Amino acid sequence: MSNTLVNEEKGSIVYVMLVCMVAALGGLLFGYDTGVINGAIGPLKAHFALDANWAGWVTGCALVGCAIGAGIAGVLSDWIGRKKVLILSAILFFISAVGTALPKDITTFIIYRIIGGLGVGAASMSSPMYIAEISPAKIRGRMVSVNQFAIVSGFLVVYFVNYFIALQGDQMWNQESGWRWMFGSEMLPALLLLVLLFFVPESPRWLTKQNRSKEALEILTRVGGAEYAKTELLEIKDALAHESGSLKQLFQPGMKIVLVIGIVLAVLQQVTGINVFLYFGTEIFKKMGSDTNAALLQTVIVGTVNLAFTIIAIWLVDRWGRKPLMIIGSAGMGLSLLGMGLMAYVQKTDLWVMLFILSYIACFALSVGPVTWVIMSEIFPTRIRGRAMAIATVCLWVANYLVSQTFPMMEENNWLLEKFHHAFPFWLYGIFCVVLVAFVWRFVPETKGKTLEEIEKHWMGT
Repeated sequence: MSNTLVNEEKGSIVYVMLVCMVAALGGLLFGYDTGVINGAIGPLKAHFALDANWAGWVTGCALVGCAIGAGIAGVLSDWIGRKKVLILSAILFFISAVGTALPKDITTFIIYRIIGGLGVGAASMSSPMYIAEISPAKIRGRMVSVNQFAIVSGFLVVYFVNYFIALQGDQMWNQESGWRWMFGSEMLPALLLLVLLFFVPESPRWLTKQNRSKEALEILTRVGGAEYAKTELLEIKDALAHESGSLKQLFQPGMKIVLVIGIVLAVLQQVTGINVFLYFGTEIFKKMGSDTNAALLQTVIVGTVNLAFTIIAIWLVDRWGRKPLMIIGSAGMGLSLLGMGLMAYVQKTDLWVMLFILSYIACFALSVGPVTWVIMSEIFPTRIRGRAMAIATVCLWVANYLVSQTFPMMEENNWLLEKFHHAFPFWLYGIFCVVLVAFVWRFVPETKGKTLEEIEKHWMGT
């Protein structure tokens, strides 16, 4: 990024924003890669004659790759740096886009979906971590939330892409070729991310950990100016001096709760049901009586609401704080799921169902979606941030996989349908929303406006 953007006395917010936007392209591909299945699963099921178990596996196989990718990326990001892991992610995205567009059998397709999942998993933890480490405390929440904005933008873009591809032919064409174009379209954003990543710096905190303080100081100067850079570098060095560099640090007095908070928030973000709507939304709308094109268009509406309320979250997260947004949003999600379940139980598929779905999406986008990633990127010590965040992110993807695999099975379970009609999954996810409200209220501290080093000292009680 050009030095002309930078004032050495004050630094440059514009520079920070441009760097963070490049890193957030990893988030956009996260949303694009995982969201493409929404419009493609119907034609894909017909093309390969898949039953409910296979449909769940075709959707969820990428998430297995995500869990593995997040785990590997944690070690790699502490070893080779945050930037190089993002470059690796972009390469994996591109390979997956080519491979999933051209398979002759379902096994080949699944292999390339898993490769894409490796990229998503790596990017899902590396992008917010990189952004958190390069951003000043006063705007860190907003900058990390930009990554969530990019994720939901990826979902929305691919919903539009799927919709317009589906319009190019009839149902038979979509079953034979349309879904291939949907998956292959990811090549363009993957290539864009790969090229732009060569123009951003490495994380100054990672550079300091590698004893490359001069390079770290130059980057921090670009970010916040000379005085900010000197002060921040001293804080980073002081924090590193008190870290062991071992994951055992997380089991020291005062630090045990950090890993618990990261894992529980990661899991609850998923088991409250968000990806049921992001992955299976088109099929849900079809069951409500919409034809394929109308269902795809309704999915675009869901993506638009997701994007709009993520923008509001970016504006609020450094004003209201992390904790209030999480509590308000989780409660709203729970009430929306209760309403969805009631409508499903009495077998009504009218405007109220759509309103409850949009209300749920709005509440998630305002809170649990972006704020979970903000908190996870802030709470771990610098030396082990990559590995610790990887543990939480792996748990997130495992939970995501379980939800994606079990939703079609619950939807087609005869006993559940007889007892609850289609209400059971929504009520189950609603119960987890109640758990999330209680957990955030009791255990999650407010981190608004604190430096990463101040947050670390809070856990250590110093």
